[in-house]
Amino acid sequence: MNTLNIGILAHVDAGKTSLTERLLFDHGAIDRLGSVDGGDTRTDDGAIERQRGITIRSAVAAFTVGDTQINLIDTPGHSDFIAEVERALEVLDGAVLLLSAVEGVQAQTRVLMRTLRRLRLPTLVFVNKVDRAGARSTGLLADIRRRLTPYVAPLSDVTGIGTADARVTVRPPGDPQLAEALAEVDPEVLAAVVDGPAPTPDDLRKALAARTADGSFHPVFFGSALGGQGVAELVEGMVGLIPPAPQAEGAGPRGTVFAVRPGPGGERTAYLRLYDGEVTPRQRLTLLRREADGRTTEVSGRVNRLEVIGREEPLTAGNIAAIGGLGGVRVGDRLGELTDRAPQFAPPTLETVVRARRPGQAAHLRKALLALADQDPLIHAGPAPAGATSLLLYGEVQMEVIAATLAQDFGVEADFEPGRVRFLERPRGVGEACAEMPWHLGTRYWATIGLRVEPGPRDSGGVFTYETELGALPRAFHQAIEDTVHTSMLAGLSGAPVTDYRVTLIRSGYCSPISTAADFRGLTPIVLRRALEASGTRLYEPYHAFETEVPFDALAPVTAELASRGAEFSGTTAGSSSWLITGELPARRVREVELRLPGLTQGEGVWWSRPSGDRALR
Repeated sequence: MNTLNIGILAHVDAGKTSLTERLLFDHGAIDRLGSVDGGDTRTDDGAIERQRGITIRSAVAAFTVGDTQINLIDTPGHSDFIAEVERALEVLDGAVLLLSAVEGVQAQTRVLMRTLRRLRLPTLVFVNKVDRAGARSTGLLADIRRRLTPYVAPLSDVTGIGTADARVTVRPPGDPQLAEALAEVDPEVLAAVVDGPAPTPDDLRKALAARTADGSFHPVFFGSALGGQGVAELVEGMVGLIPPAPQAEGAGPRGTVFAVRPGPGGERTAYLRLYDGEVTPRQRLTLLRREADGRTTEVSGRVNRLEVIGREEPLTAGNIAAIGGLGGVRVGDRLGELTDRAPQFAPPTLETVVRARRPGQAAHLRKALLALADQDPLIHAGPAPAGATSLLLYGEVQMEVIAATLAQDFGVEADFEPGRVRFLERPRGVGEACAEMPWHLGTRYWATIGLRVEPGPRDSGGVFTYETELGALPRAFHQAIEDTVHTSMLAGLSGAPVTDYRVTLIRSGYCSPISTAADFRGLTPIVLRRALEASGTRLYEPYHAFETEVPFDALAPVTAELASRGAEFSGTTAGSSSWLITGELPARRVREVELRLPGLTQGEGVWWSRPSGDRALR
């Protein structure tokens, strides 16, 4: 039996979870349709997801069509959870991108399609809600071609669109519009259209499958997840147009952990997509992880629980399983080899400080946040003054979800400071400093430490290395220096965290039995600060790439507003009824523009932005 892992992606409220329910129900995987409003859907099984009516974590469910098992990965739609979508994309064979026939192409839809096209992931477009008032087809197809990709063609039509009587009919296999659209991406079809003879229906079927498989063309299907219209045609497209991933004969197990869920007693369940080989119960696995400083670490464990999605044991290539017994496992860990297949999204830039509402729960709060951060790369946690914890997030909705999770899952009520954009520091040059024991530089530490600070490669984080002879210090002293360097770099010369640095231990010494690890922890920040002052640092401000679509008469006031906020424009494109403005803007100004845009455009402006790196301030 073949297996396809297909992700369902969309802007929030386009109907992802409803489509998942419909697919599972129509193929006998569930005996009743769940409802987002009713809070009883199969994939949104978390209490917070059901209360808020949104998908927060990717979930997997399976159904069978003939000799093909389809594993559906239902992903979040809100932009605050873009990193959750990132994790799902890596394990997919293909995707279904949903649009609402009423709301049309929305900001997050464009973000997702841009990423899918860059990855060349086979993608079908499903236009949902054709039975809702206000639904449209022809105008929406024009919007898709203009705002998502020109390389699309409908494989079905809708009669009675926008009414409860909407019905979907399949277009004939020799559709001339399909031939014209495929000619844009397929040389053989182009030659047949221009020079003749005209491509046959069989020629078009083969070209459609080939161009969909390589991610250059996107078939469009119409339907309704709630009513069921057009869903059967979409399933035929999944099975016929999305190929399963190739497998290597006789290869060892190779896969990716794309989700981790906590369980009772602290045990973790890892969701593993296997590309090659086989995994069996009681098998010992070693997972590889690339740390921020470039090092590779290993996580080993024996499989004590193996639940293969939609199948019996063992876990074979192409399938997904929930695995227990891998203590310390994290999202992104690799089985077999480390690769760089995962799409990269800019890190979050919104920083907040969290404090326990009851002072006696401060330690419990810190432990809970570190546990969440260890399981979920969406959450970046670190120490803050006065027993508080600093969090780095994508947006306010994510902050609200974490607050609810702390209260429901950990019994801790927390207060969040208003989010603020976090600046970064990077070393300007090379600087060195040294302190000799016991009283050099005015200290009384029984330790000798010499450090060199220099810039590291962009996006390398922080790296600590040695020029001293290994073994010259006891291991505990070495570890105390390294840990303290990374902790101290959380606040640089201006108070912002330092990143992309390389710190080298160039001198060391101790006095036995007087010296302790505490001496090295106490002296390291003093020496590091002096080395950092010698190297100098430059402050960097995070930026967002933005797109905004505004009416013709709003172009001047909107561009003036953006310019006053420090925007740099990269393009202004005229459409049939609006202007599309693109550029970059300081992240701290994004919220101000979002609040001003409705008034400048009489409520008709559309805004989208996402982190796009940073720029030096001085």
